[in-house]
Amino acid sequence: MTEDEFDAFYAAAFPRLVGQLYALTGDHGEAQDVVQEAFVRAWDRRRSFLADEAPEAWIRTVAMRLAVSRWRRARRWVDLVRRNPPADRVPGPGPEHTALVQALRTLPEAQRTAVVLHHLCDLSVEQVASETGSPVGTVKARLSRGRAALAAQLSAGPDAEPYGRDAIGARDDGDGRSAKESGRAR
Repeated sequence: MTEDEFDAFYAAAFPRLVGQLYALTGDHGEAQDVVQEAFVRAWDRRRSFLADEAPEAWIRTVAMRLAVSRWRRARRWVDLVRRNPPADRVPGPGPEHTALVQALRTLPEAQRTAVVLHHLCDLSVEQVASETGSPVGTVKARLSRGRAALAAQLSAGPDAEPYGRDAIGARDDGDGRSAKESGRAR
């Protein structure tokens, strides 16, 4: 079958096949998809299509098999979801988390980066310095200033409950270890 013959065949058969597959699937979009996919597969075989006595039947068969395969795949997915239902909704962030994020947003970027990497990602001061490309002393200063700003932000407010050092992270005594780690808690 030449390209022109195939184009004429497509123009004549496509609407008819979509109607037939729509009756099978009950979904017009799905019917169009499977018929189109069947025509794509036929296009790859168009040279040998002339030998086939019923190219429309071949395309209909392929489209029907594609529709059934999609239906089976969807059914397996539904069965899987029924057997393993998704976990209950995860609760949103609590008020402490929200307050911490808001307070972090008020910090300058360099201080926020240092505080997040050190206290939330559990990196040492040296690792933070390496990650940010800053000297260790600069990272310590950023951590100190960032913690002081966070403490002020988090303890401020009429209904705000004061947050202790544990809410923002333990104090860094300058040696890269927290006060808890070095045993020198205040």
